[in-house]
Amino acid sequence: MNILVCIKQVPDTTEIKINPETNTLMREGVPSIVNTFDAFALEAAARIKDKNPDSKIVVVSMGPEQAKAALKECLAIAADKAYLVSDRVFGGSDTLATSYILSNAVRKIEELEGKFDAIFCGKQAIDGDTAQVGPQIAEKLHLPQVTYAADIQKDGNTVTVKRMLEDGYMTIKVQTPCLITCIKELNNPRYMSIGGIYETYNKPLETYDYAKLKDHPLIDATTIGLKGSPTNIFKSFTPPQKGVGMMLEGNGKETCEKLAGILADKHII
Repeated sequence: MNILVCIKQVPDTTEIKINPETNTLMREGVPSIVNTFDAFALEAAARIKDKNPDSKIVVVSMGPEQAKAALKECLAIAADKAYLVSDRVFGGSDTLATSYILSNAVRKIEELEGKFDAIFCGKQAIDGDTAQVGPQIAEKLHLPQVTYAADIQKDGNTVTVKRMLEDGYMTIKVQTPCLITCIKELNNPRYMSIGGIYETYNKPLETYDYAKLKDHPLIDATTIGLKGSPTNIFKSFTPPQKGVGMMLEGNGKETCEKLAGILADKHII
């Protein structure tokens, strides 16, 4: 099975702070990590490769040069080859422009790696939470897609996916090639091994810039970067902190009535 995993290097959101004056992210000194949900996607591909050793895993990421560190981490875990899509003209791309760039990058990579049987993505990036790029790539590549995968089972040319819904699960069988987005319930990602880290130095990592992608049909100056991004952020802010909790003592009717009154005032009941 030929599998492509889309990953993104993101700032560690547990350590991000927002400038109270400008309401912008303070990225200085914040470590970068592989997007959490993309790690679930990579693990899903790795488990398929465990059962089918002839499988090949390719990872691709769009971002600055520093994103190579995230790709090398993926190579040390399970990937066989990595591609970085990077150019200054790609900067400022929103989800729509990003999907244009990545879908064309996938077609370019397939010229070397062969057609992919499956493309795995994380359901969303933790620094944006839009959950849009994966489905948009599927639409531009004309691939069937299954989102929010909580279980993936391969059987020949079909993949059976247990898709999480708000109130239960849906089981979907889809023909390959297809695109699947992964959630945390899918698996527990493995760590890098010492052997995997050593092997990384012998695994190829190529960079695709605008010059290598510009001849593909969906790539032009009006569909990428800031010019090709219709999304505008009006305002970013930190939500107000919750007030101090209230403790009610006693177990009598008076205490219950007081609690009910407080909840009613807040429109909770």
